[in-house]
Amino acid sequence: MFRSMARVRNLRPGYKVTYPNRDKAASKGTKVIVVLLLLVSIVLMAIVTVGGWSKLEGEQPLNFFFVLVYLIFAYYIARWQRGLLPMAAALGIVLLILAVIAGTGASGTSWFDRNHAGFGAPQSLFGGGGLSPDTLGVATVLMIPVEALLIFFSMLGFSQGWNVEVEIPIDQSRPDGAIPPAATPAAA
Repeated sequence: MFRSMARVRNLRPGYKVTYPNRDKAASKGTKVIVVLLLLVSIVLMAIVTVGGWSKLEGEQPLNFFFVLVYLIFAYYIARWQRGLLPMAAALGIVLLILAVIAGTGASGTSWFDRNHAGFGAPQSLFGGGGLSPDTLGVATVLMIPVEALLIFFSMLGFSQGWNVEVEIPIDQSRPDGAIPPAATPAAA
């Protein structure tokens, strides 16, 4: 099935591969923003998971899954792996939906409603009292714009073409890896 795929790169002698779109300030900025948004999402998920452990109603494994996957995504996206950007956006959509439902109380009860009579205080993952329902509610609501921004910047990064390769002669390459401007033809 994959017989026609090259196993090694056939690079012409005297040439080197550069990635011109990775040198652009917009691409570098987008990469940093996506990695930071993934890390902020991890922190917010960890706050909700650890601080509201007893009230997550079976969502603990899902939160650990998101944290682990987001860590892997942040690592590889920081190394210019463009293929994970749509996957980060897709999981961002799932987490956005969960945050909207949990933050607004669309499922019946939000974290903010747990301050009223009849609700027990959340317990922490490590035993003892967890965070206050208001703190957990704020962390959940903060996930909404963070995930919306993650979706936007992931798709922006995907459209920037981080994977575009250009072969250039080694003698024409610059030390910073940038492609030199095209030579102008001599006037006749």
